[in-house]
Amino acid sequence: MHGLARSGGSQELLRWVSGRADGWAGLLGGDGTVLHGVARDPGSADVGAPALAAEGARELTALGARSLSFDRGPHTALLFVLGGPPDTVAPVLAVVGRRPLPDGLSTLLADATLPLTTCWAAETVERKRRRVDLSESRGREAVLHLLMTGQLSIAHQVAGALKPSLPDPVRVCVVECRSGRRDEVARICTELSGGRSWIVRCPVYARHLILVVPAGPEPADGRLGPEVAAVVDDCVVGISEDVPLSDTATAYGQAFHALAVARGLPGRHARFGSAPEAALVAGAEGTRWADALLAPLLTHLPRRGQDPGSQELAATLASWLAFSSHATEHLKIHRNTLAARLRLIGELLDLDLHRVADQAALDLALRIRATPTLPRPPKDEPGPTAASLDAVLRLPAVRSWAVQQLRTLGEPGPPGRAADPRTTLRTWLECETQLGPTAESLAISVPGVRKRLTRLETVLQRSLLRTPSARYDLWLAFRALDLADGGQPDGERLRP
Repeated sequence: MHGLARSGGSQELLRWVSGRADGWAGLLGGDGTVLHGVARDPGSADVGAPALAAEGARELTALGARSLSFDRGPHTALLFVLGGPPDTVAPVLAVVGRRPLPDGLSTLLADATLPLTTCWAAETVERKRRRVDLSESRGREAVLHLLMTGQLSIAHQVAGALKPSLPDPVRVCVVECRSGRRDEVARICTELSGGRSWIVRCPVYARHLILVVPAGPEPADGRLGPEVAAVVDDCVVGISEDVPLSDTATAYGQAFHALAVARGLPGRHARFGSAPEAALVAGAEGTRWADALLAPLLTHLPRRGQDPGSQELAATLASWLAFSSHATEHLKIHRNTLAARLRLIGELLDLDLHRVADQAALDLALRIRATPTLPRPPKDEPGPTAASLDAVLRLPAVRSWAVQQLRTLGEPGPPGRAADPRTTLRTWLECETQLGPTAESLAISVPGVRKRLTRLETVLQRSLLRTPSARYDLWLAFRALDLADGGQPDGERLRP
């Protein structure tokens, strides 16, 4: 019995007891709730055995006794209260079998209470530990969500109870590891950072860890990513630039794009290449346009108390633009709830959320709204008429941004040349980033399109095939260049 308790726990020990009794064995609460139950032959076990054991457990609790034996029809039930601390309700070992029971079964069950008590105590501690770990993990996930949505004061309050305190400025690392090793890699990251980093299990990708580490020359700075890649032989690490804590969402996107590059490097780690943020070059004209575009959403009042309000809808839209269908895991909502919210958002904004053009416009508008350093007109002072997206993309600063975004692709090739990287990307965007239609338009196979885009991820140092994707920035960059070059053939231009 002690050998089974060490190797298999209470479940294996109960299985052995049920075999010796040639019947049903289980652990029950004082109210008759079956905690664990095992039958020697589940196919032929009497379905009334658990109910009979539950009746006996309730009677035993009412009597305040330590053991009980009673007959019901052709069955006999034997019950023993396990040991435990005085201030806890100990479970009951119950065995139900057909008469006559094997000789010496009562003595055997009395002896089994000691190893079962030990097993149950150890398993209870383990269950509590797992609940604590889950609670802490959900708390850290909540802090990350608050940071991503710019709610810094609440994030600091929650983080103060979990420790360590949130650093500022920060650098974000995304660590991709083999399935099933995330907890182990999280412990390694904690040790390497000296416990100074915020480590969050990504709610969207089951193989990802998100590390929010202090930026600067301290040991937990940019060397953490390469150290993790060196210690864990099958992980890949993407590292962001140093940013203020308020820009954690931007840093996460940078680290995710760097991760796509790191997958193709021998060292398995990469740092995000410096590039201006589209929202930063939009200026006051971009601010007016973003405010006007999002106004129907941000001023929406729900008709019923249980309906989502404007903030919840804006958070849903931002999550969906970043993670696509994975937003259900990020927001912890059902896919039907996500679909209903997206329909409402599309109706409020009068946009087709299935079009990359509208997605790109909304993504830019949300990023502009989330950038506190941009100039904003006073609320009580009406500004000029809001510009259109094309007017914003015609700004010289935006055109320079677009050139820098696409500079790694080299000079444009001859019009219509399918192998040209720009042609591949334009076709992919025109086909709403769907691989099948893109392959048909380029007259190549779907795996061929996927290979081209994977190679372009390394060239652009951005993620394309997995969300968060650079598709929105690419659409905006191509559109800005098209508007600046009126002589380009219509077939090579992206339409809004």
